[in-house]
Amino acid sequence: MKIAIVGAGAIGGYLGVKLALSGVDVTLIARGANLDAIRAKGMTLETADGERLRVGPDHPHMRAAAIAEAGRHDYVILTMKSHQVEPVAAEIDALCHAGTAIVTMQNGMPWWYFHQAGGALEGTRLQSLDPVGALWRGLKPERVIGSVVYPAAELVAPGVVRHIEGKRFTLGEPSGEKSARVLALAQVLIAAGFTCPVSTDIRSEIWLKLWGNVVFNPVSALTHATLEDICSDPLTRQLAARMMEEARAIGEKIGVQFKISIEKRIDGAGAVGAHKTSMLQDVEHGRQLELDALVASVIELGKMTQSPTPTIETVYALVRLLAAGLRRRHGHLKIE
Repeated sequence: MKIAIVGAGAIGGYLGVKLALSGVDVTLIARGANLDAIRAKGMTLETADGERLRVGPDHPHMRAAAIAEAGRHDYVILTMKSHQVEPVAAEIDALCHAGTAIVTMQNGMPWWYFHQAGGALEGTRLQSLDPVGALWRGLKPERVIGSVVYPAAELVAPGVVRHIEGKRFTLGEPSGEKSARVLALAQVLIAAGFTCPVSTDIRSEIWLKLWGNVVFNPVSALTHATLEDICSDPLTRQLAARMMEEARAIGEKIGVQFKISIEKRIDGAGAVGAHKTSMLQDVEHGRQLELDALVASVIELGKMTQSPTPTIETVYALVRLLAAGLRRRHGHLKIE
């Protein structure tokens, strides 16, 4: 089995090192200083339990490459952020043969959501995620295996990843089928040391994580508060509950099953502790925010299903303006 990991940053590097050490042939697709570092020194993983794992540049099961020189693979795992996928979508075909599966590991609503979903919205393309159809055409929804990423990791230096917590990657076919290709990938990930359940309802799994993302990411970006702070403060806890009520109403209209209550979902986020969301980290480092996949797509679905989203829209308007200001000034914002 040959696997290409496009976006060899935090999650991509974590996957790549563990897979290569388990004997899977892995190509890390990177660019810039990160690509140069991996080619020169290999990839290093600092694990959550203090272990330091390194796959050197001469390792038989790992290589680093740009897309154009990488060749064909059996699985292409996309581990970059959602807004980074479209710029390379047309190039991904160069990594694929006729049977290649593409695994989308982005947070938020996936661009392929209504492929094989059934119902009135079957085949619908979300404008907030794929406005000109570049993802639908370039990546091809029939190739897709969906996933939900639970681990936290960070790229601390070019070619060096620190794993913070978690090892679960849930996989699922858009059709709900337990296909040979998804089961084979799950077994490879399990052999590499990951927890990898295969879901027959990947959309509900996606929504369970999105339910938190649509609230905690933008609220933390605006307030610079941790999950613990947002969930323990009475007013922001109420705000989170209102936003989750709006999101749940949308999800239920398109067939999502929410298996826990809003209170338990908020408690679960609060139990993570003094954790900064990815969007808050992006504000602090001056990076582009994942607003479309995490928030704008939910608002678009609200309009499609005639579900009011006044609270989500208010928070979105504020954080979108913040993002525009940071982008215009090439700035970042951090409370110290």
